[in-house]
Amino acid sequence: MDMKQTQASQDRLKQAECWVFDLDNTLYPASCDLFAQVDRKMTAYIADYLDVGFEQAGEIRKTYYHDHGTTMSGMMTLHDMDPAEFLDVVHDIDLGVVDPDPELDQALSRLPGRKIIFTNGPTDHARRVLGRLSIDHHFEGIFDIIGADYIPKPKPGPYDVLVERYQLEPTQTVMVEDLVRNLKPAAALGMTTVWVRSESALNTEEPEDDSVHHIVDDLPRWLSALTAG
Repeated sequence: MDMKQTQASQDRLKQAECWVFDLDNTLYPASCDLFAQVDRKMTAYIADYLDVGFEQAGEIRKTYYHDHGTTMSGMMTLHDMDPAEFLDVVHDIDLGVVDPDPELDQALSRLPGRKIIFTNGPTDHARRVLGRLSIDHHFEGIFDIIGADYIPKPKPGPYDVLVERYQLEPTQTVMVEDLVRNLKPAAALGMTTVWVRSESALNTEEPEDDSVHHIVDDLPRWLSALTAG
């Protein structure tokens, strides 16, 4: 386990009033590769919606993801797509590869403070995943892409809405996320940030500034060590 830390940031972790967790590839291992299923569904949806070939649709999917934060945002902006059906279709996936995580469950039980999910996906998907992990009872709320008015991370607007809706004090809040770019707005607000590093194809950006305060390779193990004793 690799950690970038200072004593001050360690103290802030232990004194945090709220923990904000991303969902996908953060609370479950990226090795589950759920996004391979989502990517195929998105590509097929784009191909049908735009009447293009599957290969071209795949290129569009990747381009919109990089240029607009999410593929959905690109489709809404450039093609006036209604996001509701899109979200339902692309998140209708097999979660059988996600198993209960007793170590994560126990660590969250010992972790003081409020706990909130902040995801670019819909609440229904988040609840299904949390149920598979058997950790849904730890979270007081799910702030999803619909609650963010379909504006995705890392655009700063949703972070401001999150803070206001849940009455967060950013300097007393920790955000845990698998994508570096999604941690930058959190750090700018004063949150302590934790990057869950993995071999995921989406998780290739290395921190280039001070927006990442802690780097971990195994979130359950790291939380267990943090809450031990």
